[in-house]
Amino acid sequence: MDFFLRCIRVLDTINDWIGKVIAWLVVPMVGALVYEVFARYFFHAPTEWAYDVTYMLYGGLFMLGAAYTLLKGGHIRTDMFYRLFSPRWQGIVDASLYLLFFFPGLILFFIAGCEYASRSWMIQETASMSPWRPIIYPFKTVIPVSIFMLLIQGISELMKSIYAAVKGEWP
Repeated sequence: MDFFLRCIRVLDTINDWIGKVIAWLVVPMVGALVYEVFARYFFHAPTEWAYDVTYMLYGGLFMLGAAYTLLKGGHIRTDMFYRLFSPRWQGIVDASLYLLFFFPGLILFFIAGCEYASRSWMIQETASMSPWRPIIYPFKTVIPVSIFMLLIQGISELMKSIYAAVKGEWP
């Protein structure tokens, strides 16, 4: 079980660090929004780029923050009955659900996301609905990267669940 605890600590530390770094995407996003508001309403000179930058940064923040949110227990859980279970049964339920639903679903999303991002890189995709036409293939790469990070955190959560199922307490 010491191996489990070491792995959990390493995986949690990685996603904690990455989550805190990704949180800084808020700064340029707010900067772009503030700049747009000033440019539009005070100087009557709206930008072509602020909307695109904002949705890409927000999308990146939202997707890349999923693993950090899982680490911090921020995802939705219906715990009407779950909270009444002992830690051992909570671990069994969690481990079962991770194996039956979480990993198969995310693996499929990861494969599809890789294909989606790869296709975007091959054609050097740009945003077609924007007059600025920014490149969006790096943004689409965020999809498989965020799913990969979520899978890594899922491994940590599965290990925590197995630990709870075996030891009867959460690590």
